[in-house]
Formats: sequence, structure tokens, C-alpha cells
Amino acid sequence: MVSTDRAAEAVNQVAPHQHAELHGAFGNDAFGRIAEKAARFFGTPQYILGQTVAVLAWVVVNSTQLHLGFAWDVYPFIALNLLFSLQAAYAAPLILLAQTRQADRDKLHADRVDKNHNRLERAAKTETDKLLELLQSNTKLTKEDKELTEQVADLTKQIHALLTKEHEN
Repeated sequence: MVSTDRAAEAVNQVAPHQHAELHGAFGNDAFGRIAEKAARFFGTPQYILGQTVAVLAWVVVNSTQLHLGFAWDVYPFIALNLLFSLQAAYAAPLILLAQTRQADRDKLHADRVDKNHNRLERAAKTETDKLLELLQSNTKLTKEDKELTEQVADLTKQIHALLTKEHEN
């Protein structure tokens, strides 16, 4: 039962640095965290819907000259294209930075899982080896017990034979 308790403890042990912050190529800097938040936001339905509304408003205002009397970006909407280019110039590196940081965290997590798996594997092998040793010892003791029991039975027969011979004489 003691060995089973030790195996359970090994399973429940957590590496002391498991929850430590990632300190990779980009570290734990504010810029990296902001980049990750921005990259997550670029993929949300709210962002896509908001950008769609903004583009539609841009096109409608510049196509119909509503309430302004002039259009600041007529068809083919060059300023809008420049804004999209500017947005892409910043969004792509932010997304790549966020992906790199996530890949670093994933690698760290995989390494921790692998180390934990190896530790558990070693603990299981140790416990299995101990059980095998106990089984072999038990088998040896059982054989010795059988031999001793046979010797006692043989001696008992010899004593019985001697006693019955003495009573006959």
C-alpha cells in the first residue's frame, strides 16, 4: 500500500515552475502582451463587423457626398486602400509576434508534459520492478515452504514408523 501511495504522490506532483511566465525571445514585455491582445481582436466578429460598417460608411459618404458637399476620397478610394495597407503593415507583424509567443508557450507546455510523462514512467517502472521483486521473493518463499512441509511430512512418517515399531515390540 505504501508503494501505491508513492505512485499517487508522483502523479499529483506539479513542477514548481509550471505556472511561471514565459521568458522567450520576446519575454514578458508589455508590447508582446498588447500584440497578442490586438491579434486576438483582429479575428473577432466584432472587429470584422466594425470594419465592414466603417468601410461601408466610407464608401457611402465618398460616393454620395452626403452632408459634406465634397468627397475626400472618390472612387477608386485610394485613401481607403492606403489605410488598409497601413493596417496590414501593422497587423501582420503583430499577428506573427503573437503566434511566435504562443508557439513558445506551447513548446514549454509540451516540454513540461514530456518531463512529467517521463517522471511518471520512471515511477511506474520502479514500482513495477518492486512488485516483480516481491513476487519472485514470494515464489521463492513458497517453494522453500513446500520443501520444508515435505520434510516435516517425511519426518512425521519416520517418527510414526519408529513409534509403531516400538509399540509392536
